[in-house]
Amino acid sequence: MKRKIFISTGEVSGDLHGSLLSKALLDEAKKKSVDLEICGLGGERMKQQGVKILQDTTSISAIGIWEALPLILPTIRIQKKFYKFLKKYPPDCLILIDYMGPNIKIGIKLKRSKTKIPIFYYIAPQEWAWRVGNNTSTNLINFSDKIFAIFKKEATYYKRMGGNVLWVGHPMIDLTKKLPLKKDARNILNLSSNQNILLLMPASRPQELNYILPTFMKAARKLQQKYPSLVVYILSCREVFDERFKQAFRKYQVKGQVISQKDNGKLKPYIYSLTKIAFCKSGTVNMELALYGIPQIVGYKVSRVTAFIAKNILNFKVRFISPVNLLVNKFIIPEFVQREFDDKKIFYKSCRILEDKSEKIKIKKGYAFLKKELGDDGVVQRAAQDIINSII
Repeated sequence: MKRKIFISTGEVSGDLHGSLLSKALLDEAKKKSVDLEICGLGGERMKQQGVKILQDTTSISAIGIWEALPLILPTIRIQKKFYKFLKKYPPDCLILIDYMGPNIKIGIKLKRSKTKIPIFYYIAPQEWAWRVGNNTSTNLINFSDKIFAIFKKEATYYKRMGGNVLWVGHPMIDLTKKLPLKKDARNILNLSSNQNILLLMPASRPQELNYILPTFMKAARKLQQKYPSLVVYILSCREVFDERFKQAFRKYQVKGQVISQKDNGKLKPYIYSLTKIAFCKSGTVNMELALYGIPQIVGYKVSRVTAFIAKNILNFKVRFISPVNLLVNKFIIPEFVQREFDDKKIFYKSCRILEDKSEKIKIKKGYAFLKKELGDDGVVQRAAQDIINSII
């Protein structure tokens, strides 16, 4: 008998985690001689793992209220289409991955409809670290049959709220491999013995090209002028962004290159091996860089309208924007947000990290502490095993 699993996720990071989980689910099903089909909302990575993609949701993501306005109608249309599909072809379970707004709406709607589809939430909202208004939690625990927590604090929080929770650990643990030798990296990347990399990872959403990329590029130019041996690389996660990145190199007179999405998997380990410092937006990438011990500076900015509404109307409160700092509740890596997101400040902090050994030691110690909080290898397999066992 064929078993069916539906997955709902969005954005580039959701597609990545969806692809890893899909592969693990299919592997686990094969071990148990289960004929498994996976369908859902996601992107190219999930498709490559054999998932039947009903709609690509990696291109309709935005952070912020003002920024998200053009995407409201497309998102609603996708949700309606997906919900009808769920009702018409009910799966053995639905897995919601990250993608908080749309996924919570789907979960609530299914719960209210009395549809008997088990719902699992994997990579839940980080409500243990932030809040909106006076609410202490979303409705997530009311519609989720099980929450697969990636953080200990997340597991503790949702258990305290009455949720059925399994702590599996952070999936980036499974992706962390030993980096190649520097001499091998130099050969592959055609860099001389004195050259090192300033890595930029500024955007996975369209609005980040406008709000984040220019400031990072200005800081990169200053840093490159002071340290001419630094070569700037941008690891692109979306092919449609590549031309904008190349234009930015020309506009801000920065020496470097864009590594396209299709070359990421092959070249990323060599780039990481030679990266002295990284400028990146907040998100999953912060955790990945931390696990590889790469010093980083995190920056983020949204429109003034979004910032005003979040602070003064929604009463949105968060102490840190990076999951690295959120998890340990202290500054391991520097963050520059909204008004503080300034190329001069990023430049000066970068110089301190590059020149002051105590700065690097402080970051490395923070990373070591962080790793202890992320669990053991086999994260995605643990989640997949539990899910497959629940549907057979």
